[in-house]
Amino acid sequence: MPANFDPVSALLAWYDKNARTLPWRAPRGTVPDPYHVWLSEIMLQQTTVITVKPYFEKFLTLFPTIEALAAAPDDAVMAAWAGLGYYSRARNLLKCARLVADTYAGRFPDSEAKLLTLPGIGPYTAAAIAAIAFNRQAAPVDGNIERVLARLYHLETPLPALKPQIKQKNAALVPAHRPGDFAQAMMDLGATLCTPKRPNCLICPWQKGCAAQQAGLQETLPKRAPKKPKPERHGTVYWLENSKGEVLLHRRPDKGLLGGMLCFPSTGWDAANDSTLPQDMPTGWTPLDGEVVHVFTHFRLTLRVCAHHAPKGFRKPADHIWLHPRDFAAAALPSLMQKIWKSVLL
Repeated sequence: MPANFDPVSALLAWYDKNARTLPWRAPRGTVPDPYHVWLSEIMLQQTTVITVKPYFEKFLTLFPTIEALAAAPDDAVMAAWAGLGYYSRARNLLKCARLVADTYAGRFPDSEAKLLTLPGIGPYTAAAIAAIAFNRQAAPVDGNIERVLARLYHLETPLPALKPQIKQKNAALVPAHRPGDFAQAMMDLGATLCTPKRPNCLICPWQKGCAAQQAGLQETLPKRAPKKPKPERHGTVYWLENSKGEVLLHRRPDKGLLGGMLCFPSTGWDAANDSTLPQDMPTGWTPLDGEVVHVFTHFRLTLRVCAHHAPKGFRKPADHIWLHPRDFAAAALPSLMQKIWKSVLL
């Protein structure tokens, strides 16, 4: 890196002119709302900005303050979250909101250490909230920041082994003044210019100091260790209708995959939550055409759907409800279950 190159000043000057306008980002010269910062950071975990925007705006309409969110019924929050995925985030969102409302009088703690004690907040999220909401000299590292720093310093160790070195490099760069702007500037740089493919180096504020660009290797970094293929799981979903045209669903336990969500009964892919319907009604199920495929973080799932009409005198099991298809869109059905009902009805 050239001796006369100041990456912090160069990046902040670029950010002042090119910062993205995002619904959770405070306008220049105003104080960020910690509730907005926290909510956006939780939603942005494993999820893109374009996907999060409408959900964030909907949440602020429904739950304008952390107190409003803390007081909301679980079902209302899960319904508002439906389709955003990674549903443990929604459960932890409620736990965190209620803890902050009850223990901290509705005010988020302003240090990384205390933020880390809250449900659903890990090292990255704690650092991001501390920096952006409270202007603490914290060093959050997301995928964008990993990429821009791997290129700036020409770091060839593959991810994830590179992460500790990236964290160290980032911490050394974070300025005492405007640390929140600096964190957001690096995120913006990675999202808009220093992209995974075809980075726009010609107008990058770090062009003069970027070791990877000078070596012509910017598009090869960061390197990643080879991914292992996702394990495959297969199962069966049971579409049981009653005489009113309603369909049987059950609410899964709070802990575990799709915890607390309404789902169609199923077997074969999640043993702890296998339905008893095949034993209760061993015959009469009709396999429907096609399959439903869904990719989770750690495995790929293929489901076939079997349909049946509830016989006279059938009693729904505990934790099950009847729901008419016209109400599916408004219910808190996760993306996988939305795929299933659409495969049957559309």
